[in-house]
Amino acid sequence: MSQLPPNTVTELLATFRAGDEQALKAAVPLVYDELRRLAHHYLRNERPGHTLQSTALVNEAYLRLEKQAAAPIQNRGHLLAICAQLMRQILVEYARARNAGKRDGGVRLELDDALALKTRSMDLVALDDALNELAKLNPQQSRIVELRFFAGLSIEETAQAMDLSPTTVKKYWGMARLWLHHHMGKAA
Repeated sequence: MSQLPPNTVTELLATFRAGDEQALKAAVPLVYDELRRLAHHYLRNERPGHTLQSTALVNEAYLRLEKQAAAPIQNRGHLLAICAQLMRQILVEYARARNAGKRDGGVRLELDDALALKTRSMDLVALDDALNELAKLNPQQSRIVELRFFAGLSIEETAQAMDLSPTTVKKYWGMARLWLHHHMGKAA
C-alpha cells in the first residue's frame, strides 16, 4: 500500500467524529503498519516465550478502540497515541494477570533511548504504577511520557497531539524523565 498523507487519516477521523462509524474502520488500515511496528517494539522487550504476538496486540487494541469510540480522535498522531495507550493497558493487564500467582515475576521492560533511563530494566507493572502516580501530580507530563515512550511519537508529533508547543513538550518531557528516574530508583 502506498504511503498516504497524514491528512487523509485526519479527514477520515473528522468524518468519524461527524457520525460515520465506517470512517474509523477505513482509517485504521492506513496506520496499521505503524501500529504493528509499535506493538513489535513493545513485545521485543518482553520475556522469552511471551505468548502475545504483535498482530494480536494490535487487534486487541483495535477492538478496545471500537468499544470506546465515543472519545473524539483528532488526527493521525492522536489515533496512534490512543492505540499506544490501549496497548499499554493490555500489556499491563497481561503482566498483572501473570504476576498474580508469582512473587517478583513478570514482564520486564528495558527503557531505551526513547525515555533516556538506560540504567536498568524495570517491571512494566511498576512503570505503569509510576505513570499513574505521575498523572495524579501532573497529567500532562504523564501523557507526554505515554506518547513519547509507548506511542513512539517525536517531540513535534507529541506537541501536535496535545496541542502544545514543542518547547513546552521538551520541558515537560525532561521533568517527567527526571521524576520517573527518581521514583523508579526509590522503588528498586
